[in-house]
Amino acid sequence: MNLELFPEEIRPYIIPKPVGKLFYRCLGCSAEFPIEKLLYVCPKCNQVLLIHDKNKAALTQHTGATWQKIFDYRKMLKIPALKGIYRYHEFIGSCIPLESILYLGEGHTPIVEASPHLKKKTGLNFFYKNDGQNPSASFKDRGMASALSSIKYLIDQNLVSDVIAICASTGDTSAAAALYVSYLRPLIKSAVLLPHKKVTSQQLAQPLGSGANVFEIPGVFDDCMKIVEHLSSLYPVVLLNSKNAWRILGQESYSYEIAQDFDWDMANKVVVVPIGNAGNISAVMNGFLKFHKAGIISHLPKIIGVQSEHADPVFQYYLEPDENKRCFKPVNTRPSVAQAAMIGNPVSMPRVIELTRQYNRESRHQNVFFIQVKEQAIMDWQLTANRNGHITCTQGGECLAGLVKAAAQGIVTKAETAILDATAHAIKFSEFQDLYFKNQLPDAYDIQPNSGYINLPELITPDNPDLVPSQEKRLAKNEFQHFVQEISEKIVKKLNL
Repeated sequence: MNLELFPEEIRPYIIPKPVGKLFYRCLGCSAEFPIEKLLYVCPKCNQVLLIHDKNKAALTQHTGATWQKIFDYRKMLKIPALKGIYRYHEFIGSCIPLESILYLGEGHTPIVEASPHLKKKTGLNFFYKNDGQNPSASFKDRGMASALSSIKYLIDQNLVSDVIAICASTGDTSAAAALYVSYLRPLIKSAVLLPHKKVTSQQLAQPLGSGANVFEIPGVFDDCMKIVEHLSSLYPVVLLNSKNAWRILGQESYSYEIAQDFDWDMANKVVVVPIGNAGNISAVMNGFLKFHKAGIISHLPKIIGVQSEHADPVFQYYLEPDENKRCFKPVNTRPSVAQAAMIGNPVSMPRVIELTRQYNRESRHQNVFFIQVKEQAIMDWQLTANRNGHITCTQGGECLAGLVKAAAQGIVTKAETAILDATAHAIKFSEFQDLYFKNQLPDAYDIQPNSGYINLPELITPDNPDLVPSQEKRLAKNEFQHFVQEISEKIVKKLNL
């Protein structure tokens, strides 16, 4: 793209320069640390971190309207580093040179309007943002593009070498981490810890295919997380879970894209996200807060976090209306079809608490809500969405179940437009659909299949078993014509043609 064709007033800002001065700040004691360190929790109080910019005045150097123009024109560039989440370079990784940015096609996933029939069925106006169309088929790629770009930056600056990245996962994190790390081989290697027999076969195949060292651990995700936390506290490894503040930074791009896709108009908008380790909802709130403070959006959208009753520690925390009486308590999870969100002790809970407080304060009214839904509703609404033209995973079903329940509680109105997070591609969790259709879901899931949703293949064969074609035995011409005629007649009868 010829920059001479861009408006003169924004031309100098279209290709960003690495001018940011980023640092870590502890959410507990407010201590500050340089980003050149491999740091995931505060060395002083062990609390989680967020990344800030000492050059934050740069975010207000332009009017909101000018920023909008910069980002809209930046869409036209053919520079790989600016095609993904780093279109919003100044708000995500302002210190990282373009040559250190890792881009695998992540970000700018489509926002798909709910079909007319689905809108009528729910009585609501909403869209799905299909984050399953990221490279590893989940929203995690946003955070990995950020986290691995930060590591590439440290490698390029000769600040680290012989890097080993590690993460615990319910499936999506391991797939994303292994993919992004594999692109940087041999500069970096990866290892992932998965709870034994609690990850779908499709998700297990992804890190194996990307060449990661995969370790299955007895227990649940929370147990795997404790192990990687222990390892990262003792050894110089890169922790790629959402405890890594760079992950949060990258996932803020979800908010920025929604704002841009709706032409920067966030009035009467509702953003619905599932909550697992709580990194995504933290990033979504922080992203909208940054854009609001910079004047890029004039309204903060309503935020709704959804959890299954089988894994609902955040929902339980906010049941207490008095902020001073709230006390966070991890929960023991039960089996959930929203497997990626089956986490009882989210590491980003301190971020949720702080950012929810900031978000409501900036909104000048309660603007963040938490909804609990049943497993039955998650599965049924996922199937309903996908029978009406969508490709949402069980977490996306969780979002739709939460939106419908929020509307029933008066939290969402028909005058509002909702954007639901389909965090992964439906194929990643197709095993649950298969078990549902075959009525084989274990009792622990508390789901009874609805016959109206069950859809299984039906084998159509000729009456004469000798007229069945195969690769090994092809039929004679007249036999094959008879086969085609008979099978066609049976299908006509089945379809009432």
